[in-house]
Amino acid sequence: MRPRNSNSTAHQRPGLYRARNGVFFGVCRGLAEYFHFSVTGVRVAFVVGTLFTGVWPMIAAYALAALLMPVAPVLPLDNDADAEFYNSYSASREMALLRLKHTYERLDRRIQRIESVVTNRGYDWEQRLHKSDQS
Repeated sequence: MRPRNSNSTAHQRPGLYRARNGVFFGVCRGLAEYFHFSVTGVRVAFVVGTLFTGVWPMIAAYALAALLMPVAPVLPLDNDADAEFYNSYSASREMALLRLKHTYERLDRRIQRIESVVTNRGYDWEQRLHKSDQS
């Protein structure tokens, strides 16, 4: 997954995510993409690790990884702000919703300030309209 902007240096290596198109929860494919290994190699290493360490420790580690790794974004993240928002949303939906609410409230306050200036009786529409005609 490459970023759309070639100027972005923060996303030369995407974050550690579970792949959406993986076989079982996408953990092996996500690890392979993050470390630039082949998916088959990671899966073979998992099977070999399972045979040598016992089934339950590796299954527990796999399940833990599936729970802790966020799912990969549907669209590539273009900049750091997008990545930060996606990571905050995948980690805590409540925090992401609070961020959206604060952004909405800031925009609402700005619109209210603009409306108060434009609807003020002292606002001279004629002067503003004629100034733009002369330009």
